[in-house]
Amino acid sequence: MTTNNSATPRLQVKGIRKTFGQNAVLKGIDLSVDAGEVVALIGGNGAGKSTLMKIIMGIYTCDEGEVLIDGKAVKLGKPSASLAQGIYLVPQEPMLFPNMTVLENILMGFNEKEGELKKRLNDCMQELNFNLNLQRKANTLSIAEQQLVELLRGMMRNARILILDEPTSSLTFNEVQSLFKTVEDLKKKGIAIIYITHRLTEVFEIATHVAIMRDGVITLDGPVKNFTKEMLIQGLLPNDSQGAQQAAKAYEPVDYAHLKPVMQVQNFSGYGFSNITFDLYPGEILGIAGVVGAGRTELISTIFGRDKALGGKVILDGKDITGLSTRKVLQAGINFVPEDRHYHGIFKIRSICSNTTSALLGSKEIGAMNMNRRRQQEISQKYVNDFRTKIVSQEDEIGSLSGGNQQKVVIARALSTGPKVVILDEPTRGIDAAARGDVYSIIKQLKEAGVAVLMVSSDMEEVVELADRAITVYQGRVNGEFSREEITQDALTSAAFGIVQEKRTV
Repeated sequence: MTTNNSATPRLQVKGIRKTFGQNAVLKGIDLSVDAGEVVALIGGNGAGKSTLMKIIMGIYTCDEGEVLIDGKAVKLGKPSASLAQGIYLVPQEPMLFPNMTVLENILMGFNEKEGELKKRLNDCMQELNFNLNLQRKANTLSIAEQQLVELLRGMMRNARILILDEPTSSLTFNEVQSLFKTVEDLKKKGIAIIYITHRLTEVFEIATHVAIMRDGVITLDGPVKNFTKEMLIQGLLPNDSQGAQQAAKAYEPVDYAHLKPVMQVQNFSGYGFSNITFDLYPGEILGIAGVVGAGRTELISTIFGRDKALGGKVILDGKDITGLSTRKVLQAGINFVPEDRHYHGIFKIRSICSNTTSALLGSKEIGAMNMNRRRQQEISQKYVNDFRTKIVSQEDEIGSLSGGNQQKVVIARALSTGPKVVILDEPTRGIDAAARGDVYSIIKQLKEAGVAVLMVSSDMEEVVELADRAITVYQGRVNGEFSREEITQDALTSAAFGIVQEKRTV
């Protein structure tokens, strides 16, 4: 538990456990933060940080454990209960009403007289040295200004505990420095702050304490002065990482000497990333590692034609496909397995068969919607057999399947078009260990078949297990390149959190 000099922490969580189905997300979390302290909470994607914060914010209830405010156990079954206790979350993406003014956004929900509210707001702004035009529309504000509005919302609600979720992810250097000054002012006012970040350098600039979360437990915590960056990195790594890395090395290497790139990304820029360059070869699995917000998903989404390219080129088999629509990119030979299969990967009320073959509708293979039903069933059954998908009938709705089996259907759909390149975004997100093993086998089959795989993953062990080469993306740029021999969880994690100072060339 985080060390405090005060006998009674402002916020304390004890023995917090939370399970969703068979997945134990939090496995007994102890954490505390005192008035005037900043506890930096660090962890990879899926570590349990969001679930813990949602429990503190009253969005989830814990299965076991308790939350204490000033030493007294409180029941936080809904967000209003947390707000009443003085807990306020400043989200990574500010949630303002865009067509309302700053003033309207801040004062929404209050029952006090407007004159009294405005006076209190002006006092608050003066205390924090905020200079905002209250009559501006929210949609005209920068991200940094929107965050100030969110902070003012919290302070007007007498927040004593602030949760800042990746507050610098979209800020310029000057805006970051301004935010840090604000945090220092909040510390002086006795506000207890949980500061969620992926940027280890920030920990030593702004935090008084640090806590590392991994796989639902806190692996390291205490005053910042007691740790180095290297120690924090070790806290992020699994205990068996060395054994996993060694086991993963027994893997058929790619003979690059006799291959030409199937895809070339040249000085490619878009929203959230810039000047990305790499080659992808047939039969190669290229891992793109990094944390959420680093620009990985934006990169692959832009390659696939979902977002607008701002510069550079994407070359597929010698053809420039930069800026083509998703449909034309698909026709050129690239297919995509999205991270969120529920929103972007499946048609929930359609059958397994229809989902598997939907990418082929209108093609010579299938024809128009529901025209060549027998051929659809043949294709679907092939992937059911190849991927060992557990189904009762192809005509069952895909929503009846487990998460792992749904993911197999989504991958099958991507492969049904016979792509030259398959882009996988977090391919094992939200599936159990057995299904994960099946998905790994499928990915390795793609490699053996000569398909090029571009795999985005925040699971460093996954990249170690599968990738022939890897790049790491940090703040929208490639900051590390690793050959098969160089890929370790330590190296990838360090680079993903910005420890690598210079780009390494394969």
